[in-house]
Amino acid sequence: MDLTRRAILFGLAGAGLSAKVASAGGLHVESGSAFGSTWRISVDRSVDLSAVRPAVDAIIRQVDEQMSPYLDASDLTLFNESRGTEAQVMPPELCRVAAQALRIARLTDGAFDPTVGPIVSRFGFGPIRGGTGSYSSIEVAANSLRKTTPELTLDLCGIAKGYALDRIAEALQQLGLRDAMIEVGGEIKVLGRHPEGRQWIAAIADPVSTEFQAYRLVALGRDALATSGHAANGLVAPISTSHIIDPFSRRPADTELASVSVLAPTAMEADALATALCAAGPGRGISLAQRLDISALFVLRSGGETTDLMTGRFDEHVLV
Repeated sequence: MDLTRRAILFGLAGAGLSAKVASAGGLHVESGSAFGSTWRISVDRSVDLSAVRPAVDAIIRQVDEQMSPYLDASDLTLFNESRGTEAQVMPPELCRVAAQALRIARLTDGAFDPTVGPIVSRFGFGPIRGGTGSYSSIEVAANSLRKTTPELTLDLCGIAKGYALDRIAEALQQLGLRDAMIEVGGEIKVLGRHPEGRQWIAAIADPVSTEFQAYRLVALGRDALATSGHAANGLVAPISTSHIIDPFSRRPADTELASVSVLAPTAMEADALATALCAAGPGRGISLAQRLDISALFVLRSGGETTDLMTGRFDEHVLV
């Protein structure tokens, strides 16, 4: 599943800004591919990770097979291509993510809109074809989905990666891991503490730099960290057209808001809220974060200058 979003968030396992430095700092780092990007798990070098890769790969594969709009046979694609309005039996995991997507759509007054896939595709950033309408026309039950508008589609790219990260964290705990940093496509969740006894630290990359440079360092505890930015995976700033769609104008979002990072109890929630705030733009997005007390970092660019603004309790986690 290519989530067509640049991974502009990366973990700091040691004092440096790269996996090489992290490994040299006494960590065992296991990594692999996921959703057109990568996953990475950092633990103490004494920890046996032999059972981790199969568990992680199984989760990535299941999320892809159920929720990827890029796979012709995925459950989501079959739902999107159906033109019926009757309830369709779907995997409970897919229904759980869809329910959360619709909840956050309502919470954000539509700033997070899981039905904009065809518009994203129209601007050349995604594979979903179909009609447009309201997310209120999607109904979710424990094991079924229904749409009351036949050509309506569902796009979970703004939340599925966070769900996968939450699942991986749960799997590691079941395998007995107590301390780990887990990163999937730039989103981060941690367990316990760094082997040195301190908190895990993540770096939020400068979204307007043509090179990957740290913009802020953030200490992580129980909350997951997700960042939404305007460049697609593999691209670097500056960019002129965003792949993120403003659900209100139905056009690419304002790139004056370069990126939004969100701290939330689950990676799924952080993922969706970061997407919502970035799509809403600087004015509406900041107001929404303040109204909902979302812990967020807004990075803005104007006239060649970069500024930022923090809401909620985000500033309590910033080290630099």
